[in-house]
Amino acid sequence: MIELRDDMTAFESVNYFFHKAAQAAELDQQTCEVLSGTYREIRVQIPLRMDDGTVNTVYGYRVQHNGARGPYKGGVRYHPAANLDEVRALASLMTWKTAIVDIPFGGAKGGIQVDIGELSQSELERLTRRFMSQVSYIVGPHRDIMAPDMNTNAQTMAWMMDAYGQSKGHTPAIVTGKPVPLGGSLGRDAATGRGCVIVLNELVRDLGKRPDGLTVAVQGFGNVGSWAARLAAEEGYRVVAVSDVRGAVYNEKGLDIEVLLGHAREAGSVADAPDTETMDGDAILELDVDVLMPAALGEVITKSNADRIRAPLIVEAANHPVTPVADEMLRDRGTTILPDILANAGGVTVSYFEWTQNIQQFSWDEEQVNAELHKRMSNAYQQVRDYAQAHDVDLRQAGFALAVDRVADAAHLRGYV
Repeated sequence: MIELRDDMTAFESVNYFFHKAAQAAELDQQTCEVLSGTYREIRVQIPLRMDDGTVNTVYGYRVQHNGARGPYKGGVRYHPAANLDEVRALASLMTWKTAIVDIPFGGAKGGIQVDIGELSQSELERLTRRFMSQVSYIVGPHRDIMAPDMNTNAQTMAWMMDAYGQSKGHTPAIVTGKPVPLGGSLGRDAATGRGCVIVLNELVRDLGKRPDGLTVAVQGFGNVGSWAARLAAEEGYRVVAVSDVRGAVYNEKGLDIEVLLGHAREAGSVADAPDTETMDGDAILELDVDVLMPAALGEVITKSNADRIRAPLIVEAANHPVTPVADEMLRDRGTTILPDILANAGGVTVSYFEWTQNIQQFSWDEEQVNAELHKRMSNAYQQVRDYAQAHDVDLRQAGFALAVDRVADAAHLRGYV
């Protein structure tokens, strides 16, 4: 068992929650060692030819955590902080996430340590193609499937698919989150945010409340945060605050999300949007609202600010936004947290639908995608809730316990341990 500390690395934090669940499930030591480690890690050097002819060397990673339940699955992020420890943590979370929603994937993650704000579009394309070529021998549609993550998108996936296809032939199932004309799935862009709102609705219903009138603050207004805010507003929640890297905006009567989206597209930020009060970006975490959705970077709620978090409900739209110490502090105060491995699993669920469509060479309409997503997310929430109630644990420990049990069963059946 990892000692609870405030200075844990990201991977230590994820494994802390894993070991708590494994201990409660009385998992044997050998299985714990296998499931807490990573199966394969690769670090690649990427000499990137810049537009001016110079070469800038950056480094990329692909970590395959566990494949007992199916092919490795996980996104690729481009960010200066995408180091090996961070990628390990995210790969581990993917293993538990795919198990919770019961889709036949394992967990993996990729990252390139780079600031995309310093790259042109052509430099970004060269970087992406070079990375795919260097990891192509460990990925494949039945081995390891990539997807978008922070600072990557459908265009990035199109480049990756094409780079892989140049040597392997047309293989749309090698990545998910692609543009729809190249085999992407309808509903994929909104899937992670939609999944967050689906499980929030389930929790609110269990608490005997209604969305109408409940206030929501969303930290992060990228793909996940913007869709979560939009869909929450459509459900009747009063979204009073959102933020991005340049600041936050607030309106106690509720923000007009469509107007905000238009402003952000034109200005590059939600800051200074009409009919809003601009505030410091970090202050959004401490607002007196009913629901807080961290939808940006990890580890934004820590020991240093946990005692100032006033929202009684937290939906982890981002990956590991709450450190273990902060998690203990919030739980002791009675805060209910919908953990990341459940709350933001909508993205990988629709990625599974996309992969299935590619394998079958048959596309679904958006209504079917959203209906299947709703069914998977609702079922997963109900199973986690029922486990939590039966064993008197919080939703995070219940989610990890269910996921660990499923992965351990698969590992034993396959003879891994």
